Amino acid sequence: MPGSYAVAGKQYDAHMVGKIVDALGDVPVDTFLAEYWQRKPLLVRQAFPNVEPPLSGDELAGLALEEEVESRLVIGAGPWALRHGPFSEEDFADLPERDWTLLVQAVDLWVPEAAALKQRFSFLPPWRLDDVMVSFAVPGGSVGPHYDHYDVFLLQVSGRRHWLVSEYLDGDPPLVEGADLRILRDFQPVESWLLEPGDMLYLPPRVGHWGVAEDACMTCSVGFRAPTAAEMLGDMAVELMMRSNESYLRDPPLTVDMAGEEISPAFVDQARALLRDVLDDDALLADWLARYMTAPKYGDLQVQTGELRRARANGILYENGERVE
Repeated sequence: MPGSYAVAGKQYDAHMVGKIVDALGDVPVDTFLAEYWQRKPLLVRQAFPNVEPPLSGDELAGLALEEEVESRLVIGAGPWALRHGPFSEEDFADLPERDWTLLVQAVDLWVPEAAALKQRFSFLPPWRLDDVMVSFAVPGGSVGPHYDHYDVFLLQVSGRRHWLVSEYLDGDPPLVEGADLRILRDFQPVESWLLEPGDMLYLPPRVGHWGVAEDACMTCSVGFRAPTAAEMLGDMAVELMMRSNESYLRDPPLTVDMAGEEISPAFVDQARALLRDVLDDDALLADWLARYMTAPKYGDLQVQTGELRRARANGILYENGERVE
């Protein structure tokens, strides 16, 4: 059986060492994980040679008419106006000839050809995948310069899109005030790439980017889940409340000067220690994380979409947020 190896503190299967995956071009998987993943962009020419769009622009617009499907229209070339779906046929009939983009989330849940794209990323944990978003843009269409908090592979499946990419953005870079979108106010690109069908651009979190359609084009964005600490703690709190947890906050050693309204740092330390003790349970955390990361993207639509998210933790199988064995 293959063993495992560590890169930057993470464990990977040994059979991936030096392995070439089509989607990464001539970059071995271990090199990509060690040098690019969540570190720096990677442009792969002809990552998907002879690629075909998973659906047509008209079919994508058809999905955006449905109430169950999450969709957006971004119109303009700066400033950009944002509109949320579902849309009507009249909405599309009234669009200008240039400078707009239609974006539809989770197309992989509705179109098998889009879902098949995810199989090409088997070198990453499948439970980290979020969805395949598909965007269609006319010449000049874009969503403006921005950054994301998640990893994404941008696969060009038709037409051409020009990408400008910045360095990693620290802190809270200033945004354009009053804009419908989170537009970077001071975007400073350091790379410029024109992507054609089959080309793919990987972008790690917090790298600024701005893609502009050169002609009518379609891009598939394979994105990965990146919950915030607040979201994770909120979900964990619900999980703990559903269990019989008998841990209670107790006072630190008290002194007379603690009798005032001011909360002594000793109380803060006591609360921190209690929370740490609760979370210092590997089995609990593994069970919760497996449930959390396999929860369906749209739980109320699971029967319709047939979504299946799976993971294993401590040898136990989890599907769609539930322990099944």
